Amino acid sequence: MADPGNAGLLGRLAVHYKLLTMEQLQVVLGQQGLAQEPVPIGEIMVGMKLISPGQLESLLKAQEKYIGNQRKSADQEPSTASQAVQSAAKVETAAPIRSAPRQSPAGAAGTAEALGAEYSQPAPTQPARRATPSPEAPSVPGNGAAVAKLSVTGMAKSSLLDSILREAVAMGASDVHVHANTPILMRVNGELKPHGERVESSKTDEMVRSLLVEGQREVLDDEGQLDFAYEIAGVARFRCNAYRQQQGTDVILRVIPPSPPSLGQLGLPSSLAALANFHQGMVLITGPSGCGKSSTLAALLNIVNEERPDHILTIEDPIEYIHTSNRCLVNQREVFRHTGSFSRALRAALREDPDIIAIGELRDHETISLAITAAETGHLVFGTLHTNDTIRTINRLIGVFQPDEQAQIRTMLSESLQAVVSQRLVPRADGNGRVPALEILINNQAVGSMIRASKTFQLRSVLETGSAHGMRLLDDSLAELVRDGVVAREVALRFAIEPRKFPD
Repeated sequence: MADPGNAGLLGRLAVHYKLLTMEQLQVVLGQQGLAQEPVPIGEIMVGMKLISPGQLESLLKAQEKYIGNQRKSADQEPSTASQAVQSAAKVETAAPIRSAPRQSPAGAAGTAEALGAEYSQPAPTQPARRATPSPEAPSVPGNGAAVAKLSVTGMAKSSLLDSILREAVAMGASDVHVHANTPILMRVNGELKPHGERVESSKTDEMVRSLLVEGQREVLDDEGQLDFAYEIAGVARFRCNAYRQQQGTDVILRVIPPSPPSLGQLGLPSSLAALANFHQGMVLITGPSGCGKSSTLAALLNIVNEERPDHILTIEDPIEYIHTSNRCLVNQREVFRHTGSFSRALRAALREDPDIIAIGELRDHETISLAITAAETGHLVFGTLHTNDTIRTINRLIGVFQPDEQAQIRTMLSESLQAVVSQRLVPRADGNGRVPALEILINNQAVGSMIRASKTFQLRSVLETGSAHGMRLLDDSLAELVRDGVVAREVALRFAIEPRKFPD
């Protein structure tokens, strides 16, 4: 077995020579810690294509020379990890260590090739174990919960939940609930349905921990909650949130199909494909949680990927749908795994030559500000937002700014916003699944003028009369579904913005 101290030294030498970032070293150390058999850290770095075999050879010679010097000075006080790097850096190597072109963490650890076909293995993506940085080395941003989201190839055995998750996918469930002292619950067509007998608290805790590896278990114990991703090869990916509650440990798993859907598969109108034709500006997909925003966004990105020779950069938490490069070059970055935050990744994105930037969620002032700036500077920005309709979406974007900034933001938004799609998933009258109802706002001269003049309350009249431009109200979409017999009227009323005005 390799000396762990030497393995750490070799990794720090790679960071010192700028062959790796600290984030990439975290991933490498996690990969090494999860291996069932001892694997040298250098072999992992070469296998992940972070360094070349020649660079590894030079690193090993530098490490060997340093260790030899240490042995000759055995009477001196042991060097610290920081001194080790400084001393080793002064050693003349047989061949110079040339820095390879710096890969982003997404390029180094976010592709199937770099991590040994991460998304084709029958095991979950796992977090890198925490590595203690040297005093001079930059630390990885984020707290313990953030570090827990750093994922590498999963090597754990299949979880106790695998058979249940397979059944959930076969049933068309959108979510699986594992709660202490209750039956397993599956959300099918928007309704939670029990599956099997009551599960004891000790058993649910065992089930949750079977999804995790050691580093994740530690964070769950310390923080009381944990976001992570899990995958069953050939079945689906799952976006997971585990947490402790009064009766025990629970986990909610959102089902993510293995490949991006088409608009037709989602029941969305083909006219939405026009939103993929923009070359700059901002397109927003909004709605409450669980309404299919991520799926709609994935379908639009898939259209771009099939039709245009552009560079798509996605920023997600966690990565949901996997987009393989088709006509486009696609890079997917996961928050806390490849970057510290949405805003940090967005700032970097402006220097990474993307044509299309997809943001998993517009959460805060800084992210929204950077997204508007990116849209205004010639990029096409797709994003999702938790708002109930198109008018509230615009008000939310403006409202996160200070009052003295809002006039400028209104102007920027009136020029950069291309479209807002607000959607709901409504149960079908025949009980066979759910169907999307949409509100669509397309920016034109009238819409832009109302945004600049702070008269967004008047946009409803534009939505009512703008069908020729592809616009529609959510209530009109619901009324059409009722007229076609697809949705029952009493169900549509629950989703209507103004139920009192809903037609009989």
